[in-house]
Amino acid sequence: MTHRVRRKRYIITGQVQGVGFRPFVYRIALGNKVTGTVSNTSDGVFIEVQGDEETLAGFAFDLVDKLPPLAEVTSKTEDELPVVDGEANFTILASEGKKGNRVLISADVATCDDCLRDMSDPDNRRYEYPFTNCTNCGPRYTITKSIPYDRAKTSMSCFPLCPDCKTEYEDPLDRRFHAQPNACDVCGPYVWLTKPDGVEQCRGTEAIKQTAEALAKGEIAAVKGLGGFHLVCMATGKQGQQGIETLRSRKNRWGKPLAVMAKDIETARAIADLTEEEEKLLLTKERPIVLCKQRSDSTLAEVLNPGTQYVGIMLPYTPLHHILFKYFAQQTTELPVLVMTSGNMSSEPIALGNREALKRLHALADVFLLHNRDILVRVDDSVVRVQKDTDKPQFFRRARGFAPRPVFMADKAPSVLGVGPELKNTLCYTRGNEAFVSQHIGDMQNLEVYSFYEEIAEFLPQTLEVTVEAVIHDLHPDYMTTRFAREYGKSHNIPVLGLQHHAAHIYSVLAENKFIGTALGLALDGTGYGEDGTIWGGELLSVNNQSLEHNRLGRLSHIPLPGGETAIHEPWRIAQGILWNAGITAIDKEWTWQKQFGQQSQFLPQLLERNINTPLTSSCGRLFDAVSAMLGICHVVTYEGEAAILLEDAQDLTVKEAYECPLITHDDLIELDSISLFLQCYQDWQQGIETGIMARKFHLGLVQGCAQLVAHTASATGIDTIALSGGVMQSFTIGTELPKALVALGLTVIQHTQLPPNDGCISLGQAAYGRQWLLNQR
Repeated sequence: MTHRVRRKRYIITGQVQGVGFRPFVYRIALGNKVTGTVSNTSDGVFIEVQGDEETLAGFAFDLVDKLPPLAEVTSKTEDELPVVDGEANFTILASEGKKGNRVLISADVATCDDCLRDMSDPDNRRYEYPFTNCTNCGPRYTITKSIPYDRAKTSMSCFPLCPDCKTEYEDPLDRRFHAQPNACDVCGPYVWLTKPDGVEQCRGTEAIKQTAEALAKGEIAAVKGLGGFHLVCMATGKQGQQGIETLRSRKNRWGKPLAVMAKDIETARAIADLTEEEEKLLLTKERPIVLCKQRSDSTLAEVLNPGTQYVGIMLPYTPLHHILFKYFAQQTTELPVLVMTSGNMSSEPIALGNREALKRLHALADVFLLHNRDILVRVDDSVVRVQKDTDKPQFFRRARGFAPRPVFMADKAPSVLGVGPELKNTLCYTRGNEAFVSQHIGDMQNLEVYSFYEEIAEFLPQTLEVTVEAVIHDLHPDYMTTRFAREYGKSHNIPVLGLQHHAAHIYSVLAENKFIGTALGLALDGTGYGEDGTIWGGELLSVNNQSLEHNRLGRLSHIPLPGGETAIHEPWRIAQGILWNAGITAIDKEWTWQKQFGQQSQFLPQLLERNINTPLTSSCGRLFDAVSAMLGICHVVTYEGEAAILLEDAQDLTVKEAYECPLITHDDLIELDSISLFLQCYQDWQQGIETGIMARKFHLGLVQGCAQLVAHTASATGIDTIALSGGVMQSFTIGTELPKALVALGLTVIQHTQLPPNDGCISLGQAAYGRQWLLNQR
């Protein structure tokens, strides 16, 4: 039998750099006894292999079947090449870069079990080293300057490898081969402890020990992490109660729940009733914050998450976290759980560098645990929950661990930039069939966040090496992002397009699901600038993402916002405004806000009567706020969504009855009579019905009303695919019950799976619209 020698070339694209792909190829080449080369290039990983039919077949099988844990292949091409005579070995070639790469930037990854074993072994040279990593774990995105991902293009470039680390780095059979952040305490970064004055107290393990001692005494620490700083304090017991109260006072963040980090999964089980899917999500390599139901016997401090049964939990994801918890657990008899909240003042971006942190956080923290590995890209923690019916994750905030993983589109198109909305901003660049949605940037309402926005707007296109051909913005003329888009378009001499906020929501969910054609989209959220100049927020649209036609077919009833922006922060104004419009001005029973806002309440009818600063809105989010205020649950909002979160938490889940929510025709639109929904709630409140019953009947009534609105329009138009988006879909009740109700009516429902349904998805919708607009122009 003859063994004919052949040579093949494979080009692999996707997440294949910085994940141990070349040593993996080297190992399977040796195992299958083939010769050839492998190299990193801007176009992906290039592999040339030479051997007989049997050895090449074995190599091809292993290339698919034995991928490294962090690798994600998006394309693979295979070509026949001429045989190279005299080739005896398989070789790893040096990386080469050129303009126009197709490589994906890897996200940051939690410490792997192998590295944890190294750190736990007193005889290992990385015992308790807080920057231990290998090819299968550690920082990626946050230390990357450019692609290809090599040490010289990361923030590790200033740490020359010692002989031991260099040996590991250069050995293809070592798991630290070309692990770009590879280091040890001889050659790598180190940690140190300071007071707010910036004077070093100690460094290394002693610094971590003293930080743990400070935390156990109830102090607040600013800890430099992977994508920025955390503010850290105890989360349990009396010390936790005092520490959180101090942190809330210093940070001026009173009501919003704070996330915690538990030492391990056993500790997480002691504070929350975890489902199997929640445990899996907590233990993934991305290590997001997972919203879980708190145990009734939990020892978490009451001030951690006031008014809600849910707690955001994450597990340690860096070596520094693991060492900190080891020593913290030795210092306390309480459960080893720490508050880990973003290191910033409210509304500002997370602090990045040491000097920046000492300047911005000196009034917040008692001690600072710093290190000298630069963070090049600031990234917050991701926040997810497990959807009850599907067991799939739903994002609230997509950042560390997931960004900048692309959303893959249905087809290829020119590159565009979607600049995102005002709140929960992200921006999106596209490349071919990939849409790169940035990490969560925040609310674009101050210069600090805008500076962060500009950092990412500059970093992503440089790294992705894309040339943008159009820029798309929200219709609101006063948004910072709108001004940015106009200036960007002018300076780059490219088209600037405006897209209505809720249409962008629906284009986004269609893009995520690779849907092409016409769908009905129900967008339920707080605020969006409407095409008619009013404030939208409860909209039923028909959207064709090929012709780019989108039309509003239905909405929720208009409700007033007496005082404009003030009404969003004081939702009792909305409740009283609805009552006034309904002719209810006499008070048989004192409204729940009378004691706190009696004087303002008396003045409110003058605003309404004269229509002074009282815009109308169809917002579903504002309807939640009004009901929450009506029932006395939340009169003043201290963080976005608070009134709705507390209203949902108040529900009596044993109730099956719903308020009626009829459909009416108004201004050629099908209108969901949400005012009727509110007034039924008011009538029950007058009768003294229990709050939990009213809260439940409102939620179920809204679900049934929305389902009927959609079903009526689907029947009239013949469109049976329904896209759901908007921040209201983050409600546990609406997000679970509404899709179920629509499916029961025979409709096909598509939802967000890779991005949050809140405004974090808007930039993708804008980009999807813009790239199709360019295709249509051609």
